[in-house]
Amino acid sequence: MPELPDVTVYVERLDALFGGLRLERLRIGSPWVLRTVVPAPEDFDGTTLREVTRIGKRIVMRFEDDLFCVIHLMLLGRLRMRDPGTAIPRKRGHAAFDFADKTILLTEEGTKKRASIHLLRGEESLTDHDRGGLEPIGASLADFSGALTRERHTLKRSLTDARLLSGIGGAFADEIMHRARVGPLTRTDRLTDRDLARLHAATGEVLTEWTERFREDVGDGFPEKVTAFRPEMAVHGKFGEPCPVCGGAVQRIVYASRETNYCPGCQTGGKILADRSLSRLLKDDWPRSIEELE
Repeated sequence: MPELPDVTVYVERLDALFGGLRLERLRIGSPWVLRTVVPAPEDFDGTTLREVTRIGKRIVMRFEDDLFCVIHLMLLGRLRMRDPGTAIPRKRGHAAFDFADKTILLTEEGTKKRASIHLLRGEESLTDHDRGGLEPIGASLADFSGALTRERHTLKRSLTDARLLSGIGGAFADEIMHRARVGPLTRTDRLTDRDLARLHAATGEVLTEWTERFREDVGDGFPEKVTAFRPEMAVHGKFGEPCPVCGGAVQRIVYASRETNYCPGCQTGGKILADRSLSRLLKDDWPRSIEELE
């Protein structure tokens, strides 16, 4: 899922390239992607794009006449910049924003069709799309700690809960926890002051570093290679590979379609966390520590 760094760069490039320009036409290729009825897509035709901003992981396009388009890319939604009038791809294309010189396509690489567009009128209508989470970059330690520990959950769940912290998904949560040296299943009510301080610092560092990295990669162009799996990441998507800090094998916890990656040596004192599917299958053969993996 595109997270805070990806969405930030999407917003910046959309605003830089299309802010102040006239939207010639808004085309909807898949009716289900449109989650609202009023205003209609044709109400946006001929209006000027005033500003592009972000609410959490949502992209907000503000047009004249108090019109707003909120795009939630979900897991596999992507934006593509193409030649003007480019056809919407039949199987994976959802919508097209036609400007005079370029078209922005909304596509989705998967088959579950989770990406969405909400067309709204009036700034007050944006309230329903704000989950209320704290913006993590620049937040004080006190505010960050208060948000993270407001509810009793595992650390991974709280970091990715948009009601608590805004814009963080599974990929960067893994990287933040590894940087802070805290395990993903640590209960938030058991976090020490030192844990919270490390998590606060790691959150700001990881999100800022990756935002800057994406900006440098994109330059004056448009993001075309948005993915949750990057070779430079420390643990996310690196199951079985050596941890860049201690050299131990990165482990994972799989639940349904979700995966958490972590380093036992850096984060859990060498303990291998139980994976619901594999541990049930292996039972007594499930390793409990790094030593048992060798």
